[in-house]
Amino acid sequence: MLLVDDEPLVRAGLRAVLEAQPDIEVVGEAADGAAVIPLVRQVRPDVVAMDVRMPLMDGIEATRALLRTVAAPPKILVVTTFENDEYVYEALRAGADGFLLKRARPAEIVHAVRLIAEGESLLFPASVRQLAAEYGDGGGNRAARAVLERARLTEREGEVLRLMARGLSNAEIAARLVVGTETVKSHVSSVLAKVGARDRTQAVITAYESGFVAPG
Repeated sequence: MLLVDDEPLVRAGLRAVLEAQPDIEVVGEAADGAAVIPLVRQVRPDVVAMDVRMPLMDGIEATRALLRTVAAPPKILVVTTFENDEYVYEALRAGADGFLLKRARPAEIVHAVRLIAEGESLLFPASVRQLAAEYGDGGGNRAARAVLERARLTEREGEVLRLMARGLSNAEIAARLVVGTETVKSHVSSVLAKVGARDRTQAVITAYESGFVAPG
């Protein structure tokens, strides 16, 4: 786990919460997004907790740069003060895997990190839906529509994408569709490949912006 925030107290608080867990190790800290790429290459974290607003390079640009230049990049968890923030949505659009509020309780912080690391369900799906409704293109994003048209999802893959957008895990989708979990994992992988998304969050945002799934 790598912590990136320009406030030392925030980093210290996150470190204390996370390092109290037997399965989470904080391997480094940075005070600005500009330091992220060399540090990621050095310590190879599985997850980066990234402040969305920093003085030299903010979390949005740092996310774009990290995904553009680092092979097999880590999961990115944006840390923010405000939930309904256009900066958060832009960070998700840039490739972040989810977001976490700085005022979150310790148990919520740990849950968010584990969920992002596992990548089997969407973090705070209702909040992502709300952000898409407010800051997305209302289904009018031509690029996103073109992506979905080219994807040619099967009927079952479309069902899986809609359930992903609701935040269901693979096990929950399997129960809903009365199929095996491995079958769902196969469908999810196919959806991500066809949509060109690196994770569920990116696939769901494309689904919202294309109008394939209504965020309201």
